[in-house]
Amino acid sequence: MAFETFAVHAACIRGVEAIHVTVEVSLAGGVPGIQMLGIPSMEVMESRGRIRCAMRSAGFEIPRSGITVNLAPGDIRKTGSGFDLPIAIAVLAADGQIPRDNLDRCLIAGELGLDGTVLPVKGEVAFQLLARDMGLSFIAGRSDQHVPLAGVDCGFIDHLSQLARGMGDAVRHYLDSEGVEATFEPELDYADVLGQEVAKRGMALAAAGELGLLMIGSPGSGKTMLARRMTGILPELSVEDQQEALCIHSVLGENIDGLLAGHRPFRSPHHSISTAGLIGGGRPVHPGEISLAHGGVLFLDELAEFPTGVLQTLRQPIERGYVRIVRVDGAFTFPSRFQLLAASNPCPCGFLGDREVPCRCSASMVERYRSKLRGPLADRIDMMIDVTRPDPQVIIEGAEGMSSAELRDYVVRGRAFRAWRESRMDDADAEAEDDETRSIDGVVSTFELDDAAEKCVLGLSKRTHLTGRGIVRLVRIARTIADVAESEQVTQDHVLEAAMYQGRRDQ
Repeated sequence: MAFETFAVHAACIRGVEAIHVTVEVSLAGGVPGIQMLGIPSMEVMESRGRIRCAMRSAGFEIPRSGITVNLAPGDIRKTGSGFDLPIAIAVLAADGQIPRDNLDRCLIAGELGLDGTVLPVKGEVAFQLLARDMGLSFIAGRSDQHVPLAGVDCGFIDHLSQLARGMGDAVRHYLDSEGVEATFEPELDYADVLGQEVAKRGMALAAAGELGLLMIGSPGSGKTMLARRMTGILPELSVEDQQEALCIHSVLGENIDGLLAGHRPFRSPHHSISTAGLIGGGRPVHPGEISLAHGGVLFLDELAEFPTGVLQTLRQPIERGYVRIVRVDGAFTFPSRFQLLAASNPCPCGFLGDREVPCRCSASMVERYRSKLRGPLADRIDMMIDVTRPDPQVIIEGAEGMSSAELRDYVVRGRAFRAWRESRMDDADAEAEDDETRSIDGVVSTFELDDAAEKCVLGLSKRTHLTGRGIVRLVRIARTIADVAESEQVTQDHVLEAAMYQGRRDQ
């Protein structure tokens, strides 16, 4: 006897999360065809043709009655091609062509080929997380980018015809070894960057203190080489951050081999990128580059070439660690905690201050160019370092410098000491470390400067006309240097070294 109605669990991606959707199917008299309810998008509507062809190719009969498909809840727009498989299963179960056993214990997502092949869909990690929260198994097409998550029973179906034997016999389960090993090129090592030891230490300090850093130097000085190696000195991702990063990359269909291998993401968008491409947006709303960099590094090369309006949108995400996008159909929140790196030439021609190539720019051209670097992101960049082209003799001799392993030790040690130090503070003092409106007395007490360091900060602020933000930036760098040295107090030496990393900045 055929079942006239049936429902299965499915989901759709909304932002970077999977939202539970119940696929309800009713077979009733009337004109044969499939009617879709529940605000389906155009791609969901197109599933009607794929489902009919796939069912016929798999040897099933298409019900001759009218088929009504309701995607509940009805107030959320349904997008994606992942509804093909759950709708087909619900139709076949309602028509009595396949057993219903175990179907109510599965979250199903998959796209159907016209020949009945079941294909994977974007957002597998998000679907798995939803299935785990609901206590369900996750069933989809087989994916080469499968991510094994703890507490989730995952299986796959290769072809719709397998369902004739029932869900229990149709599903193939991933082996324990599948999806764990990822082939990914090894991370680059700072040992390969010769003649840039001061810049390397600056990179390590920025990583240890989670400070924004801008490198200024002529073409060929090694700015990009330094930036691309930053992920190799950052501590390992926490399980939560790795899971969030995997979810974001999975939703967008990005390669996740690097994340599975334990590497942090590195994103370097071109300066022609749009606001939606950088922070997220579009229709449907999707994460941008800053969310793809979550847990890793966002590198803005040729910073002065980015449109001011695009850079302006970065201020709040950097400050809050997430970006919130509001549209007519709701609000979307994407995580965006990343290490900010930027690079720029010192002038339009790129050779101002170069030891070999003379600068061809006029004073007014240089001033206009530098004014772009004093734009919307200036308050979010704590450190500026000048990167000069290394001495050719150093490169020829191949002198060894600090490796990524050595620099990572600095970073891990500095972060561990900071965590220990902050554990001794009350919540107000810990939050005050990021407050740029603190008075000098508040800065001294919060960052624990000794008397000599305090006098040094006051002297530097008068000579260089530091603003309140400039003082906090200087002391924050000095505090990071002290943390790396495992010193409870910031000393004069720490402040003087911090002043080296203020760079060419209008104080």
